[in-house]
Amino acid sequence: MAANSGLSRRVFLQAGAALGGWSLGSQVCGQEQSAKLGKPTKFQIACMTLPYSQYPLARALSGIKSAGYEYVAWGTSHREEGESRPVPVMPADAPPAKAKELGQRCRDQGLSPLMMFSGIYPEDPKGVEVLTQRLKQADAAGIPHVLTFGHTSGNNRQVWVERFKKLGPVARDLGVLLVVKQHGETGQVTGEIVREVADDNIKVNYDAGNVMDYTKGQVDPLKDIKTCAELIHSFCIKDHRMFPVNQDCGPGLGEIDHYRLLDNVAFTGREMPLCCENISAPKIRPTKPEEIDALAKRAREFLEIVIRGLHA
Repeated sequence: MAANSGLSRRVFLQAGAALGGWSLGSQVCGQEQSAKLGKPTKFQIACMTLPYSQYPLARALSGIKSAGYEYVAWGTSHREEGESRPVPVMPADAPPAKAKELGQRCRDQGLSPLMMFSGIYPEDPKGVEVLTQRLKQADAAGIPHVLTFGHTSGNNRQVWVERFKKLGPVARDLGVLLVVKQHGETGQVTGEIVREVADDNIKVNYDAGNVMDYTKGQVDPLKDIKTCAELIHSFCIKDHRMFPVNQDCGPGLGEIDHYRLLDNVAFTGREMPLCCENISAPKIRPTKPEEIDALAKRAREFLEIVIRGLHA
């Protein structure tokens, strides 16, 4: 009995020593992990005016503010009273002064504009001209990001590289980022293009919903984002479902895990716009603007919870 007690005591002490070593090692590992992660990313949750496209811009801005947002993104057109066709939020040929006025209008309502659609593909014959004008508008409005996307098939990919190299210095002089998102291709492709351009003012905007949608679920955004994570400076927030219907939707209502998605950029130390492009609920179509307000609020609250969890 005594021998067994001695053996048990030795085993207990050995286990305790091992446990103590493991605990110390874990603490060191945890400290190294924290140091490697860096400072938390300053996520800026914005709602695009796009979900309100069937209503006037004024109603979009008031709805976004009532849904609790501090930030807004412009895009792309709205139904205005007395107009037979949709009216662009900001016409491509509008002078920068007009963009400055709209930027101030947003701020007067308590909304800081973070992003605007370029409304043109980089490969378009007027791509450089229009994107240059958009950068000037963004500068005047105090908007940090101009969003573009297009098709990289055929020779377009090289056209993108050549044109982004021309636009990079323009964007840099104006203090604006030109960000490019996925629109039929993947983050891997946009990342490769941005790396080839190698300009600090040409960066990646990630749209996980588009990746899942255009590839019909064949490309997993959670794997794809890792191929370009270090280049991402903003997001177009959009989720996607394959069931019960193949449809884009608001964050948290689809099949994309936003905890895992945003974890890739949760500790950059930078400001990073998360612009809600799609806030809809699958198979449900809002019939009045108040329903869009409610969806906008739900999207904001979901993203706030995710961010709190990642930074806790």
